[in-house]
Amino acid sequence: MTASPHILIVDDHREIRDLVSRALVREGFRISQASDGKAMRKILADARIDLILLDLMLPGESGLSLCRDIRAHSNVPIIMVTAKGEEVDRVIGLELGADDYLPKPFGTRELIARINSVLRRTQRSVQEPEAENQRRNYRFDRWVLSADSRELLRDDGVSLSLSTGEFDLLMALVERPQRVLSREQLLDLARGRAASAFDRSIDTQVSRLRKKLEADPSDPRIIQTVWGGGYMLAAKVTAE
Repeated sequence: MTASPHILIVDDHREIRDLVSRALVREGFRISQASDGKAMRKILADARIDLILLDLMLPGESGLSLCRDIRAHSNVPIIMVTAKGEEVDRVIGLELGADDYLPKPFGTRELIARINSVLRRTQRSVQEPEAENQRRNYRFDRWVLSADSRELLRDDGVSLSLSTGEFDLLMALVERPQRVLSREQLLDLARGRAASAFDRSIDTQVSRLRKKLEADPSDPRIIQTVWGGGYMLAAKVTAE
């Protein structure tokens, strides 16, 4: 099943965020919301985002500053949302690397059309850097995870094969070591979909990984459970 695109809405007005969210959810998109740059960065660190809808007029750090910061380390598509008449900021935003702009007020149909257009245009350029970054080895505890061969190698030379689900979940964890990730975040990162109320597939995959990784799966030291939070890869990770 093809994952639905995950859109991050960055706007300090809750009513606008909720209104846009409802419109996008009806079209099949997955949605995250942020009211400022701090919240935006946390979501970008913990989730796989396909496009950012970024309002320029934000409290504290401006949308232009956030756009510049995002472009310094990511190719994720950005659509700026500007107030009518902000032509100068609009031009600056495009020069900083935004992919498109949408002046307020805007209609739902125009918003959906702009998002789909940007996603089509940027799909290739976004995927290629991601694929390049994944050609790495991740060392943690007594293990090396190869992103190329999708193989887990122990320090005594023993090689373990991983299922697709196990590999995707372990990649999500080793790329974010020593950070608590909820089941919803892990499902989004590993499977590219939202969690349902009774989805416990992440718990099952964690249990399988522990049987392969841990010296004692009943007392896990590498993948730890954080009660009320989710899971965390507790080991230090070195990327090569």
